Amino acid sequence: MRLPILFIVITVMLDAIGIGLIMPVMPALILEVQGGSLASAALWGGVLSTVFAVMQFLFSPLLGNLSDRYGRRPVLLLSLVVMVLDYILMAVASTMWLLVIGRIIGGITAATHGTASAYMADISKPGEKAANFGLIGAGFGVGFVLGPLAGGLLGEYGTRAPFYAAAVLAALNAVFGWLILRESLAEANRRPFRWSRANPLGAFVSVSRLPGIGRLLVVYFLYSVAFYVYPAVWSFFTQARFGWTPQTIGISLALFGITMAIVQGWLIRHVLRWLGEWRTVIYGLVFDMFAFGLIAAVTHSTFALILTPIAALGAVITPALQGIMSQAVPDDAQGELQGVLTSVAALSMIVSPLMMTSVFAAFTREGAAVHFAGAPFLVSLVLMVLALVIFLRSREASEAS
Repeated sequence: MRLPILFIVITVMLDAIGIGLIMPVMPALILEVQGGSLASAALWGGVLSTVFAVMQFLFSPLLGNLSDRYGRRPVLLLSLVVMVLDYILMAVASTMWLLVIGRIIGGITAATHGTASAYMADISKPGEKAANFGLIGAGFGVGFVLGPLAGGLLGEYGTRAPFYAAAVLAALNAVFGWLILRESLAEANRRPFRWSRANPLGAFVSVSRLPGIGRLLVVYFLYSVAFYVYPAVWSFFTQARFGWTPQTIGISLALFGITMAIVQGWLIRHVLRWLGEWRTVIYGLVFDMFAFGLIAAVTHSTFALILTPIAALGAVITPALQGIMSQAVPDDAQGELQGVLTSVAALSMIVSPLMMTSVFAAFTREGAAVHFAGAPFLVSLVLMVLALVIFLRSREASEAS
């Protein structure tokens, strides 16, 4: 693997680690800072998680557009330096408002996912883009596993230890990038920065005007909302149906994340060679329909644990969709496109937990007309069907043009 690609993968991995790092220590950290009950700590925990996702949603197009104007290298390196300072702030914060400010800054620095994807698009040939986006997905999958794992293990040494460790990793990666990362965006492909295109709504409107992109963005959103059913309700679902302990839940999520990393980092290259990008998306959507249906219906604990990594085999959708859209936009708008996609994913992280937990609560509360813990996965199945219908229509329109 070339060193710049390694840097990009590590950067995305750190973005993903930042999402999950705080989860294992969040209750103890909040109680340590302000005291009170576990219930009040849970409310603050919801605020911290939501603030992070909202900032990522708002700032991804801004960073993407800045990278289209000034280049990918300065945006990525400056974000890493700010990330280091943010982790140090989180490590020494003594009030809830400092923790909130820390998560605001953390969400902004994690918005570089789009810029990292734009760098990958810059250095990839058209036929290699989807496969290389898969490497970014693999990095995110590894970070998805390592974040909560590192937070839990390092939390044994104190609630602040995970943040000091993350600050060191981010600093080392910033130095690594400073030494080996060359600018990927040629001067000829840069374009003026405009605030009208640097906000989520303006960037979405601008990108969606490109031929065929609007429907694909809707497919990407529907898929993302459906996919986030796993972090939203998996722990509640498995505890309600199988009585799993936190350890078993952690193992199942680790299996899912590792399999997703293998699929996006290695298997997708072979799937793309066999099926091409459009049919790879169709395969992924159809596969996920069956996976969500099986998970919703499964009643045996062992079978559910076996099914968990198998369900990750549908994770080819994101890089294949990114590849299709990346080839459809000009070189001077790659950062904007990837920023929009990161915003869409962040918006999904806001919408999906609210939707999925509400459905879970409605079908598992005492006195529910129908008691069915797997209901959120049926909602995800329906979203996948809608995504497939829209995607097939988009493909027909693309072939007709």
